[in-house]
Amino acid sequence: MAKKTTKTPSGAKRVVKRNSEQTKKQLENLALSIVKMAEQAQDPAIAIPTRSLSNVSYNEKTRHVEMGGNKQSRNFFNYGQAKRFMQTMLVGSKCKDLIDIGKTASIRQIYYMSKHTIKGTKEKTFDDQSESDPIIEDLEVAIDTLREELHVFASNRGNLAGPITLVDDGNTLDCSAMGSAGYAVPSICEPDMIQFKKCKAKFILHVEKDTIWRRFHEDRFWQTHDCILSHGGGQPARGMRRLLRRMHEELKLPVYVLLDNDPWGYYIYSVIKHGSINLAYESRRMAIPDAKYIGVSSFDYDRCGMSDDVKIELDANDVKRAKQIANYTWFASKRPWQKEIKKMLSNGFKMEVEAMISKNLSYLTEEYVPMKMKDKKQWLD
Repeated sequence: MAKKTTKTPSGAKRVVKRNSEQTKKQLENLALSIVKMAEQAQDPAIAIPTRSLSNVSYNEKTRHVEMGGNKQSRNFFNYGQAKRFMQTMLVGSKCKDLIDIGKTASIRQIYYMSKHTIKGTKEKTFDDQSESDPIIEDLEVAIDTLREELHVFASNRGNLAGPITLVDDGNTLDCSAMGSAGYAVPSICEPDMIQFKKCKAKFILHVEKDTIWRRFHEDRFWQTHDCILSHGGGQPARGMRRLLRRMHEELKLPVYVLLDNDPWGYYIYSVIKHGSINLAYESRRMAIPDAKYIGVSSFDYDRCGMSDDVKIELDANDVKRAKQIANYTWFASKRPWQKEIKKMLSNGFKMEVEAMISKNLSYLTEEYVPMKMKDKKQWLD
């Protein structure tokens, strides 16, 4: 893909990819196809890939989940679909406007930009944001683009710290000198917004929660181990996943994941590694098939000599979710993962990452993770 560079006011080079122009062209082509159908006296329709588990499969070659070929037609002359057809075209129009003026808007702002009363009626284009949010995802899959390429963003979620200098919207930022909060990862992490200037890190350690991240940050783990330390505030948002993928792919940094020892921690790892089932269409740009799960493991209770105080009893939902995850195609064939999940179920309890702190405040950063990093046999792939 062709690239060009321009000078920002600060003098830093900014890489400008042609994604915006390509996305604009795709939106225009969608609109022109509707016009052509109308001119030919056909029922205007939009073909939208089905976003459901039944239309998702695991690609053994790429090692990520991907969307299948099933599509649903959204027709203008269908009483039950006419409103959503109109909403889709309306949101697409607003996204094109954003690209034209070179600005971005939040998913909430898109809702208000698109909401109005249709002239001559009492009918509103949108009654609630719950109607407009799925439309943005429909557009993504309909024209095979990312929400971020439509110039739409969500709230920032996640932070990182470490020996990497990046350029964010023309501003050069040293992520080893960002204070106690670190660098706040934005929703849009595409190359035209964020470029990597310098990196001395050897790997990325991604942890589940802000509280754990702060423990590692305060203990200067990233400095001692020459790594980038990140968190996603639970299941990482798209911005964090996209940035992790880019750092892994462009900077050749291994990604190691530290999560709670419970079905939800396993699922977060699955999303980071193979992609989200609900958003399978974006996996090829966000999944990190080579990511490794270093803990917390069901075997760590005995391995680390933990006390009964750290046990959290599994409930019926935990058991059900664990069995569902064990049956995922990408886990079902992996004996280590089957052994891991079986051990958790036989234990009858789960553990949070914080459980390690019960031994001493810095056990997690000074002993547990360094031990895990040295013994690759304990990793789960």
